[in-house]
Amino acid sequence: MNALKIISFSLAILGAPLFLVISALALISFHSVDIDLSVVVIEMSRLAETPLLLSLPLFIFAGTLLSESRAPERILMLSRVFLGWLPGGLAVVSLAVCAIFTAFTGASGVTIFALGGLLLPALVKDGYNERFSMGLITSSGSLGLLFPPSLPIIIYGVVSETRIDHLFLAGILPGLLMLVLLMTYSVYKGPKHNKSQSFSRKEALHVLRTAAWELPLPFIILGGIYGGFFVASEAAAVTCLYVLIVEVLIYRDIVVKELPRIMAKSMVLFGGILVILAASMASTNYLIDQEVPNRIFEFISGYIDSKYTFLLLLNVFLLIVGAMLDIFSALVLVVPLILPIAEAYGIDPIHLGIIFLTNLQIGYCTPPVGLNLFLASYRFDKPIVELYRSTMPFLGLLLITLVIITYFPWLSSVLIEIFG
Repeated sequence: MNALKIISFSLAILGAPLFLVISALALISFHSVDIDLSVVVIEMSRLAETPLLLSLPLFIFAGTLLSESRAPERILMLSRVFLGWLPGGLAVVSLAVCAIFTAFTGASGVTIFALGGLLLPALVKDGYNERFSMGLITSSGSLGLLFPPSLPIIIYGVVSETRIDHLFLAGILPGLLMLVLLMTYSVYKGPKHNKSQSFSRKEALHVLRTAAWELPLPFIILGGIYGGFFVASEAAAVTCLYVLIVEVLIYRDIVVKELPRIMAKSMVLFGGILVILAASMASTNYLIDQEVPNRIFEFISGYIDSKYTFLLLLNVFLLIVGAMLDIFSALVLVVPLILPIAEAYGIDPIHLGIIFLTNLQIGYCTPPVGLNLFLASYRFDKPIVELYRSTMPFLGLLLITLVIITYFPWLSSVLIEIFG
């Protein structure tokens, strides 16, 4: 039996699909305690009955449509007109646009590839240092993961069985804090001469007309959910239909014959997430059945009796996980194991979710193996070591934000108390 587990881990190291490795470990684990293996299939099929899961493929399709259209250019143009007059305006615009785009696409890699080619030349032309500009884009590629309708928020809600509308609210203030700190630093480090453009009412009206159909998107999602008009899965359906009409019929950025390709592309991503989730649910139930989280808690509590010390060690662990795994795999693998332990220390699941997502977001740009570093290195055709140096100041600010989010839980709860 131990030999089979070693083989499974070896397959994972050699690059076997993650869902196969997790499924194999679940089958081996249940067999080792003489439980009928049909329970694995039952647990996998139970996932299909999860109502919250309906929102995932719809939001993924809407995000893919936006990334394939000219929406990034329109959002950039709009932000530049309304924020470009500020000192360091282009850096502020870059951070805001990356955060908005990542929130809707749910993938930082897409943001770096879609916006990096537009933003880097513009920042350098505006007088920003090239290293600073690369660090800003690389670090901001995952900024929007705390903002609704971020896919990782939805996945955490599904895995932890936590209300997604509360998670959407919980991420707003921590996300804004992160954004404001990076914007402040960017303004300080920007070019000393002021190349900020003056605000033009005529140009503002033009870009408002240009992006008029995409501006209502956040209000449709948040206003619909918190106004009581529909739940998260219904909001996903409305958002998907709205984006489809806007990008295909109104802006006509996407021709109808391209829709099957875009749909297939988005469903490949959803399929990968779905099979990992299904396999993870089977493994999770084995862990719960064998009381593994309780055993881990008993072991940890023998050495750590403070919730704050536990949170410190949890952050270190999650930063490592975030640098090694993509955010979807990390959530489905680690959340079921950590959630019962965190609850035993009195940590609210919603606050824990924001800590999780913040760590995994930062892990994307944490050396030596953060995913954003390699994507940016490829996109900008620069050595990976240069990206390490570029992102260090931004990484430091993100870590400061992580500490604040971790030890001031009211940031994650105040909007829930007001609107939830």
